[in-house]
Amino acid sequence: MGEVNIIGVDLAKNVFQVLGAAADGSVVFSKKLSRPQFARFMADQRPCLVAMEDCAGAHQWAREMSRQGHEVRLIAPHDVKPFLKRQKNDAADAEAIVESALQPTMRFVEPKSAEQQAGPSRSGPASNS
Repeated sequence: MGEVNIIGVDLAKNVFQVLGAAADGSVVFSKKLSRPQFARFMADQRPCLVAMEDCAGAHQWAREMSRQGHEVRLIAPHDVKPFLKRQKNDAADAEAIVESALQPTMRFVEPKSAEQQAGPSRSGPASNS
């Protein structure tokens, strides 16, 4: 098995599709993991580049992956879509995420902090209108 340089993750409600690739983009592994399995699996990986499509859940996972030493890149879904090579499914999505993350001109979304993701503070006085 080759050395994994990038892990592409297609996030879903219950099962994540995870694709590990070498520096040249060749697939090293492809797995389906539950949320708890994914957290344990990523904790066991050497620090590498982790790419995910930008969504609300991706920001929380980006913070967790960064704490584990991984470099995280979030990609807007419309920037991943051109890299889909076959019908849309979780494995094809994970592959497209890896391929798009390897593009030298790709733009990435900055992961939000927990405070930014929580939105504006609601600590103002209550209105009794």
